[in-house]
Amino acid sequence: MAESGRETLALVPLRAGSKGLPGKNTRELAGKPLWRHAVDQARAAGIARVLVSTDIGSLLSAPPEQDLQLCPRPAALAGDTVPMDAVLRHVLAHDVTGPATIVLLQATSPLRRPADITAALELHVQGDFDLVLSATRADSGVLKWGKVDGAAFVPLSDPAHCFANRAELPPVYRPNGAVYVFDAGWFRSSGTLAGGRIGMVEMPPERAADIDNSEDFAAVESRLRDTGGDPA
Repeated sequence: MAESGRETLALVPLRAGSKGLPGKNTRELAGKPLWRHAVDQARAAGIARVLVSTDIGSLLSAPPEQDLQLCPRPAALAGDTVPMDAVLRHVLAHDVTGPATIVLLQATSPLRRPADITAALELHVQGDFDLVLSATRADSGVLKWGKVDGAAFVPLSDPAHCFANRAELPPVYRPNGAVYVFDAGWFRSSGTLAGGRIGMVEMPPERAADIDNSEDFAAVESRLRDTGGDPA
C-alpha cells in the first residue's frame, strides 16, 4: 500500500535486552519467533518492505531475506531507558533517508490484526493527522485523578470530572503500542511522535495485549492456542 506516491515501510524495533522477560523478542510464540508475527502482519496488510532495527546478533548475521532489511542499532540506542523517538531518529537518518510512510509495529503486540494496520493507514492517508495510533477503551475513572503540587491537588483534566458520577464521565482511550503510522518527513522535522496532530483507530482489549513478562507471554500464547492462531 502506497500513500501519495511514497513508499510505505513497516518498521519493527527489537532490543536484545529485556528485564521483564529476557530474550522475549526472539522467543517462540505459537510456532514462530515473537518478532516474526509483526513482520507477517505487515505483509498481510499489503506492506512489502519491512525494516527491523535491532542489536540482536543472531538476527543481524542471519541469511538475507527478500524485502526484509536488518538495520544494526548502536549499543547506545539499545538500553531499556532509550525512548522510541531516539530509535526512530537513527533509522530515518541512516536506513530510510527518502520520502516514506512509516508503519511502526512493536513486536510485543502480536495480537493485532492486519486490518488494524490498514485501518490506521487509511485514516492517515486522509491527511488530517500527522500521526495515527491504535488505542483501546480504558477506565474513565482516570479523569478523576490528579497530581500533587506541594499540598495542592491538580486535576489531570476538567476539575468537574473529579466530582462527577463515574457513569457521567466521557469515554477515554489509552494508546496500546500496536500500530503507529506517520510520514518520515514529518518526523524528521518534529523529532518526536508527540509533536503533531494525533488520530486514533480503536482496537478492542482482547487484541491489545503488550507482552512485558512471562505471564503476559503465556496469556497471549494461550489466546492464540484457543483461537487457532487467530487473535480475534
